[in-house]
Amino acid sequence: MGRLTTRSPVTRIAVNDGDVAVRRRPDTLAVEEPLEIRVAGEPLTVTMRTPGHDIELAAGFLVSEGVISAPGDLRSAIHCGGPGTGSVASTALLSIGVGPAVPTASSSENTYNVLDLSLAPEVAPLVTDIARNFYTTSSCGVCGTASIEAIQKQSRYDVAADAAAVDATLLMTLPDALRAGQQVFDKTGGLHAAALFDAGSGELLVLREDVGRHNAVDKVIGWAVLEDRLPLTGTVLQVSGRASFELVQK
Repeated sequence: MGRLTTRSPVTRIAVNDGDVAVRRRPDTLAVEEPLEIRVAGEPLTVTMRTPGHDIELAAGFLVSEGVISAPGDLRSAIHCGGPGTGSVASTALLSIGVGPAVPTASSSENTYNVLDLSLAPEVAPLVTDIARNFYTTSSCGVCGTASIEAIQKQSRYDVAADAAAVDATLLMTLPDALRAGQQVFDKTGGLHAAALFDAGSGELLVLREDVGRHNAVDKVIGWAVLEDRLPLTGTVLQVSGRASFELVQK
């Protein structure tokens, strides 16, 4: 995978009683790079994200779009050489539910910014016309949606069927538990996070970080579908930022 962080020089200016001190020093920054998601070789979307857990990100995105709902729906995921690399050779292949992973020849030109997915034959084919393809920034989870009607999604699961309740005392501990697990945030101060907890015990099940809050949630959802945990009854999602429309919908 690509780098999660990078070192870059920054200039710090301090003013004390009219005296100005200028100092340059290296700082650790969170990486933000594009990820192009393809299905059967056809481009579906491009999102700005923090590299890492790309397969979970893509799987969670497809769950959020109502395309897949079980690990068997996603047959394989392969990183490809990105635009401008001069290479379309695969460098990593994950087989999901159909046997062991199959490695392929590596390429030093690979950017790890293109991920090609293969869906099971029974999964309905995706619509990949110009109205369906869209570009998503790290701050917007619905950017590029073709119409207001397309924003509203239909879940495969009855949300009201989950009778789980979270104790108020336990609920108050979740933000600190989320923060304690944000390792990259500790270094950069520039990442969102999403974590899934057991609603009864408060056990941390999974935590993911990303420059995009919706990407962090998609990574958690992708982990859940690949672990065959949907529809996630009896769990609670804690996010580091505001619970915006697209996060509630996911």
